[in-house]
Amino acid sequence: MASSLAGSALSFARPVKATNNNSISFTGVRKGNAFLRLQPVPMRLAVCYAAKKETVEKVCDIVKKQLAVPEGTDVCGASKFSDLGADSLDTVEIVMGLEEEFNISVEESSAQSIATVEDAAALIDKLCGGED
Repeated sequence: MASSLAGSALSFARPVKATNNNSISFTGVRKGNAFLRLQPVPMRLAVCYAAKKETVEKVCDIVKKQLAVPEGTDVCGASKFSDLGADSLDTVEIVMGLEEEFNISVEESSAQSIATVEDAAALIDKLCGGED
């Protein structure tokens, strides 16, 4: 029989400790005979906005060409580079192709946050001053 923890008092089997300003480590939580192990979750904040349709379409074309995506494969804003078969080197090459096509320079920290076509298009619009 499943037990619900909602509305129940929880007791900590071990102390809760702050490991730094961004995370809290929970070693374990106990409710009756149930024992939960909570894993620390990194805190991440991202500011997002939708990229222009034209930018997304252009990025899709570049990604298709760069990855030699088979004809008929759907590539859209939500497409993840990894789902299209890209490894880290392919992603670097995609970013280089985008830099050349849009005449922009993408910093390494920004490039590492690009996982989807939409991510790339939004970054391009931002770097080109296209955000509204």
